[in-house]
Amino acid sequence: MVDFAEDFLSIRQQCHLLGVVRSGLYYHPIIDSDSLTANLIMEIYQQSDYRYGYRKISHALKNKHILINHKKVLGLMQEMNIQGLFPKRKVNTSKSALNQCVYPYLLEGMMIDHPNQVWGTDITYIHLPDRFMYFIAIIDLYSRYILSYDLSPTLEAGFCVETLKAALEINIPDIFNTDQGAQFTSKDFTLELQKKNIRISMDHKGRCFDNILVERLWRTLKQEAIFYYRPETVIDLEKCLEKFVIWYNNERLHQSLNYVTPYSIYYA
Repeated sequence: MVDFAEDFLSIRQQCHLLGVVRSGLYYHPIIDSDSLTANLIMEIYQQSDYRYGYRKISHALKNKHILINHKKVLGLMQEMNIQGLFPKRKVNTSKSALNQCVYPYLLEGMMIDHPNQVWGTDITYIHLPDRFMYFIAIIDLYSRYILSYDLSPTLEAGFCVETLKAALEINIPDIFNTDQGAQFTSKDFTLELQKKNIRISMDHKGRCFDNILVERLWRTLKQEAIFYYRPETVIDLEKCLEKFVIWYNNERLHQSLNYVTPYSIYYA
C-alpha cells in the first residue's frame, strides 16, 4: 500500500493515513539458518524416496556447495523425526537346540571358484505391522544365485527342510554351510544332506562373518526391497519377495561378479 516513489506524500504521511507503524516498513525478518537447512534436508530426503540417512544427505548438501557437519545433519534429522533406511537389530534366529549335532566349519581358507562347490543358507526375520515372518534362502556361494527360498510365520524346521529339498532338485553341492541354528542342526535337515553325500559345514559360534555372503544377501533384501516397498500384509510380502528373487538372480548386476548376474554365472 505504501508507495516509496511517491513525491506528493512522504512515507510518514502515508503511514499516518493508512494507520500503520512506519518502523514496520523497514523490518526484514531474520531467517533461521537451521530452518533453511532443515528444508533442504527434507527436500533431499523426499527426493531419495525416504531412503537417505544423515551421511548421504550430508554429501548431497556438499554437492550443493553447502558445507555442514554430518553431526549437525543428524541432529536436525532427529529433531524432524526422520531417518534413513537401515536394517534394525537382528532377531536371534540362530539358537541351537539341545542334543543336536554340530559339524565343523569347512570353509576356512578355502578358495570357492566354481558353482555347486559350496551352498549356504540362513534365516532372517521380516517385520510386518502385526507380526514377524521368517525368510530362508539357499544360495550358491560362488555365483550368489538363489536356488530356493520360502517364507514362514514360525521358526520350525519343517519349512527349512522343504526349501532344502527344492534346492536339491536343481543340483547337488559338494559342501553345504549353515550356522548352528536348531533348524539346521535338526536330524531332519542334516539327514537330507547325508542322503546326497553332501559334506556339512557349520559356522563357528557367534561368527557371522563365516557366512558373510548370505548376510550380504539379507542386507540387499532389506535395503532394496523390504525397506523400499514396505509390505504391510503377508500377501504383499510374498509378492515382494518373488519379484526380488527374480530381479536379484536375473537382472541385478553384482560388483563382486564383475557386473554380471548370478544366473549368468551359475548357468555359464
